[in-house]
Amino acid sequence: MVTTAPYGTWPSPIDAALAASHDGRPEFVATVGDEVWWTEPRPAEGGRRALVRCRADGTTEPALPAPWNARSRVIEYGGQPWAGAERSEGGPLIVFVHFDDQRLYAFEPDSSRAPWPLTPVSDVGDGLRWADPQLRPVRTESGAQGEVWCVMEEFTGDSPTDVRRVIVAVPLDGTAADDRSRVRELSDDRHRFVTGPKISHDRRRAAWIAWDHPQMPWDGTVAMVADITDEDTFTGVHPLVGDIDESVCQVEWDRDGSLLFVSDVSGWWELQRIRPDAPEGAVVPSSRLCGGRSEEFGGPMWRIGLRWFRLLDNGLIAVIHGKGTTRLGVLDPETGELADVAGPWTAWAETLAVQDTRVIGIAASPHTAAEVVELDTADGHTRIIGAHHRDAVDPGYYSRPQERTFTGPDGREIHAHVHPPHHPSHVGPEGEKAPYVIWAHGGPTGHAPLVLDLEIAYFTSRGIGVAVVNYGGSTGYGRAYRERLREQWGVVDVEDCAAVAEALAAEGAADRDRLAVRGGSAGGWTTAASLTGTDVYACGTIMYPILDLAGWATGETHDFESQYLESLVGLIDEVPERYRERSPMYLTGRLTAPFLLLQGLDDVICPPVQCERFLTELEGRGIPHAYLAFEGESHGFRRVDTLVRALEAELSLYAQTFGIDRPDVPRLELTK
Repeated sequence: MVTTAPYGTWPSPIDAALAASHDGRPEFVATVGDEVWWTEPRPAEGGRRALVRCRADGTTEPALPAPWNARSRVIEYGGQPWAGAERSEGGPLIVFVHFDDQRLYAFEPDSSRAPWPLTPVSDVGDGLRWADPQLRPVRTESGAQGEVWCVMEEFTGDSPTDVRRVIVAVPLDGTAADDRSRVRELSDDRHRFVTGPKISHDRRRAAWIAWDHPQMPWDGTVAMVADITDEDTFTGVHPLVGDIDESVCQVEWDRDGSLLFVSDVSGWWELQRIRPDAPEGAVVPSSRLCGGRSEEFGGPMWRIGLRWFRLLDNGLIAVIHGKGTTRLGVLDPETGELADVAGPWTAWAETLAVQDTRVIGIAASPHTAAEVVELDTADGHTRIIGAHHRDAVDPGYYSRPQERTFTGPDGREIHAHVHPPHHPSHVGPEGEKAPYVIWAHGGPTGHAPLVLDLEIAYFTSRGIGVAVVNYGGSTGYGRAYRERLREQWGVVDVEDCAAVAEALAAEGAADRDRLAVRGGSAGGWTTAASLTGTDVYACGTIMYPILDLAGWATGETHDFESQYLESLVGLIDEVPERYRERSPMYLTGRLTAPFLLLQGLDDVICPPVQCERFLTELEGRGIPHAYLAFEGESHGFRRVDTLVRALEAELSLYAQTFGIDRPDVPRLELTK
């Protein structure tokens, strides 16, 4: 029986606790011998990342008990936090970064020995950090000998920008745990940022990616190469490809000594090949490898150690590619033929592993959360081997999203995913239009995938629509789309979100008087800028935002993004007025809509001091609002109790603003 009830009032079994328990996705998949390993979120365990092991017989188990937390803080967003190798005797040897102290540890999962530290602690600044490790090689059949080659991030002072990053070798015997001098530095300080080294098959060469301020890695990077001496040091270090206006996001060695890399020199991230011994510029045209398809074969390096392609032993290449949505394909580099994997998946994470004829990745769809998927290229068969999606509720409560392209100012395209209200037994009254929330993703050089998200279903199953906007500046649509935001942050993103909201209202899907906007990080900026710069929205949810451009550009963020605003806004010395004119901090006089402000108190990327100053500027203006600050949370929320409180508070804000009765959630106290 179908019940007619006002939008926003529908009952739903998807409560905040259920949505919170499914927050996050598996990451950083790799093989260790015949086994597959990855990290998984544990919201109920303080938000730690667990290291999970899938044995050769298909059984899956956590490899590290709580409180071990496999997560790196290099560049704050982290990167590949672990590596492993199978020894001829004694089982696997695993190294990982423990989040709490950021030390690199080793452990033998098949022994009773507890993990032992490999790296020291430093009390300078924010200490020593490690990422993107690989074992090189484990030379004995028992015990832990050999080295870990990885990125070391070292703070040299108390400022967040007093930092250096180099490629290093850490001994596996633990002798560097109390002696920094035992860590061998392989690269020099010529670049501010580096990735971990990729070693050629003959073990005589290394390649890595490097870049410098003010470029971000999606603006301009170079692929560096070096010869490896008999003493395991680097010599002959030099750039091979890349530039300040060309983004190289991955490098891998082929067995013939050539280097495969992904570059956006054509305007799209595409797979190319170069021989380091060939004359300068001898790059195989991109059409030889991926056919000039006007789609992405790479993405933004927000973290160190991401992988969009892997080489198989038979010469084929597993690739993640697409425009907007992403697919897993198998590329024949000789013919350019690309065969896509059949299946429902619309978003493959930027992590791949290969073994023999198998390719392992992490994928999700509009109807399934992220799972660990294995493809056997020998027969084309796929199967789920880990993090199996299981519907916690009847999938009839999930919305049926639509991939849409809207028209914005000047006729420009705006990509978005629209999730209409949906319930298996409730509909809205005839003639009533649904309330909608516009979601602005973070980054802003990021992308919102088309996948099942129980936070979205939390709203849509109650009769509140959600539109997730990949505004100008988002990745997945080529460099030109990405660069629409150059010096236009706070303009293009705000206009694009508003255009989607107004289009939904004009076509009768959304109630123009019941529109909200929400976002976190850069999406929090877009939300705040939308509330202070437009009259489109009735309210908004601002999460761990940037609110003051000048403050953020002059010491109120971490090193990685400390010069990001030069491309997003302009040079502060040249356009100081722009930094003030766009900052919500100084536009509170224009603010009329109620809002919810959510912040982690340990956030060093978007620090709470900006929220506190914003609220001070707002005092006495009579705007209903609430500020929830969470101890132990940093940039993005990971703990179940935080996620539940934040989601219920957000629903209460919309209910109060839109005139919806929701007695099933605690009432959010709004102050003026």
